[in-house]
Amino acid sequence: MYALVTGAQFVRSGAARNALIVGSEVMSRTVDSNDKKTYPLFGDGAGAALLQPTEAGQENPSGLLSFALGSEGEINALCVPAGGSREPMTIDSINSGRQYLAMDGRTVFKWAVRIVADSARDVLSAAGLSPDDVSLVILHQANIRIIEAAVSQFGIPREKVFVNLDKYGNTSAASVPMALDDANQAGLLKRGDIVLMCGFGAGLSWGTSILRW
Repeated sequence: MYALVTGAQFVRSGAARNALIVGSEVMSRTVDSNDKKTYPLFGDGAGAALLQPTEAGQENPSGLLSFALGSEGEINALCVPAGGSREPMTIDSINSGRQYLAMDGRTVFKWAVRIVADSARDVLSAAGLSPDDVSLVILHQANIRIIEAAVSQFGIPREKVFVNLDKYGNTSAASVPMALDDANQAGLLKRGDIVLMCGFGAGLSWGTSILRW
C-alpha cells in the first residue's frame, strides 16, 4: 500500500508514465516451523500492479481518490527480535530462535480491527463517500476473524468483502495485490467500481486507500 501511494504520486506528477508496484514475501524463511501458533498462518507469494495515467478529459477517471498511511512504532507486538541494530545476531540469539517472527496475536488482533475501521472511515470521508458507495473491500489477508470484525465496525456487508486467505494463507505484503488480481480474475471488478483497500502489519504500520477501478 505504501508503494502504491508512492507510485501513484510519480504518475500523477508526470515524473513517470509507468510505475510497477510489487509486493513479494517468502514468509517460510521468516517463521519458525516449530511455532505451531504462528507457522500455519503464513504463506509465500507475490503480486504486482502496473500504474499508468488515465486519458485526459475522461469522466470519473480511475485511480486513487484518497489514502491514509501511518504507523504506531511503540506497539512491539509483531517483529523479528534479533538481527537489527538494537539486537545484532549472535549464536545465542540464533539458538534461542530470535531470528524468527514473533507475534502477540491478541494485541495484533485488537490493533488491526481498530486501525482498519478508523482508517477506512478516514479515507471514505476524505473521498466524500459513504460505505454504501463501496463496491468491493480488499483487506490484508491476515486472519478471517480480523477481516470480519473490522468490516462490521464500518457497516459494509460481508458479501462485498473479498477473501482468498483460505487459498494462500497470510502472504504479508503480497496479500493485497494477490487478492486484487484474484478478484479481477473472478469478474468482481468493473470500470468505475469503488474499491476500499487496506494493508497492515509489522511496524505496526498500515496503508488504506479508496480506488476507482
